[in-house]
This record gives sequence, structure tokens and C-alpha cells, in this order.
Amino acid sequence: MSDPIVYGFPRSTYVNIVRLILTHKDVAYTFEDLETMMGKQEHLALHPFDRVPILRHGDFTIYETSAIASYVDEAFAGPRLTPQDVRARGRMNQWISAVNSYYYPYMICHVTHERVVFAELGIPSDEKVVAHALPKVELGLGVLERELSHGKDYLLGSELTLADFFMLPSTFAFSLTEEGRTMYPKFPAFCRWRERMENLPTTKRQRAILPPRAPIPHAREWANSHRPRY
Repeated sequence: MSDPIVYGFPRSTYVNIVRLILTHKDVAYTFEDLETMMGKQEHLALHPFDRVPILRHGDFTIYETSAIASYVDEAFAGPRLTPQDVRARGRMNQWISAVNSYYYPYMICHVTHERVVFAELGIPSDEKVVAHALPKVELGLGVLERELSHGKDYLLGSELTLADFFMLPSTFAFSLTEEGRTMYPKFPAFCRWRERMENLPTTKRQRAILPPRAPIPHAREWANSHRPRY
């Protein structure tokens, strides 16, 4: 079967989750940049809900990051990122759900989009959106701090799981904001986890193939289509 294809745009948080997992498992893949097609028929034919990433593997196409991550971990050789123990697997899925429900929305949609993505496009930040998010981000970092303060290398303990790769891109993007730079030092165990993750060969390999950071043209639509209303 041919190598899988990942569809998305380079700075997408969720696209980078999938690319990190593929890289960690040493799976060769092709990346197809949809930037100029976002929201158009070519994109919607792959993902009817107008999002990324999408993965195509032979005659099989799948969207939604959690589904893609599980498929990749089961379909390809390389280090397993899903625990065999049912309780550990439940805890991993709890973290993934928390990323989707709490960490990504507040770190990225409320703060990083306002401070970084929109700023790069000349769109002023909505300070109410940012102010609403910051206590929720701090709550999330406190939860991470408590979990990681018990000598854990990774979210579930001594072994990497899908949960760590789900958490990493949101925490990286938030670190690009002034709010992130101010808040992170208050959580030393989290900072040690983040340093460990950033220094993984997987992370370095993935970051090395990304293009230089540039504005996201289609993000102009986000200010109208799905900007948070606090």
C-alpha cells in the first residue's frame, strides 16, 4: 500500500499532532498543503465540516484527529502509543478529551489566535476573549502541574502515549504569546515535561521540516466564522 497522505496546513495545531505521531512511529508520509483550498469544494470533499487534518491511506480516508491518531497507532509499526492496560488507556483518552475540550479552545482559539494569528493579519485582538480565557488556561496548567509533580516523565508516567503528542502543540503555540511566557514559569513540573517533549528527536525532526512561520491567509475568515464570544 502507498504511503499515507496528510492534508492540512502547516501551522494547524491538530495537523501537527498527526504529523508528530507519524514521525514518532517512523512512518513515511506525504503532506498536502490545503491553505489555498480551505473551505472550497476540494477541501470539503475531504472533510465536510471544513476542518483539518485529513488522512488518506490507499483507498481509506479518515478525518478527526482522535480517529486518525488511533488508526495510525494501530495500522503502522513502530512504538505503540496506546497503553494495553484498560485504566491507563482510559486515562490517556481522558487527557485527549481534555485537550479537545479545554486546553486547545482556551490556549489557541481564545489567546493564540488573538495574540499571534490575527495580529499577523492586522486584525486587532479582542481583549474580552483573551481575558475570559486566561483563568481557564491557568486552571488547566494547574491540573497538569499536579499530575506531573509526582515524578512522572510523561502524562501517564514513564512511557510516551498519544496524550503527550496531543498536548504538545497547544502548549507550544501558547508559549509564543506574552501571556504564555508570563504564566509558564509558575508551573515548574509542567515546564520540565514541556522541555522533555520539545527535546525529543521526534519533535526536532518534525519542526525541522516545517516551512518558515508565515501568516495564515485563510484565518481572516476565523474572525467572523468561529471567533469565540467569551
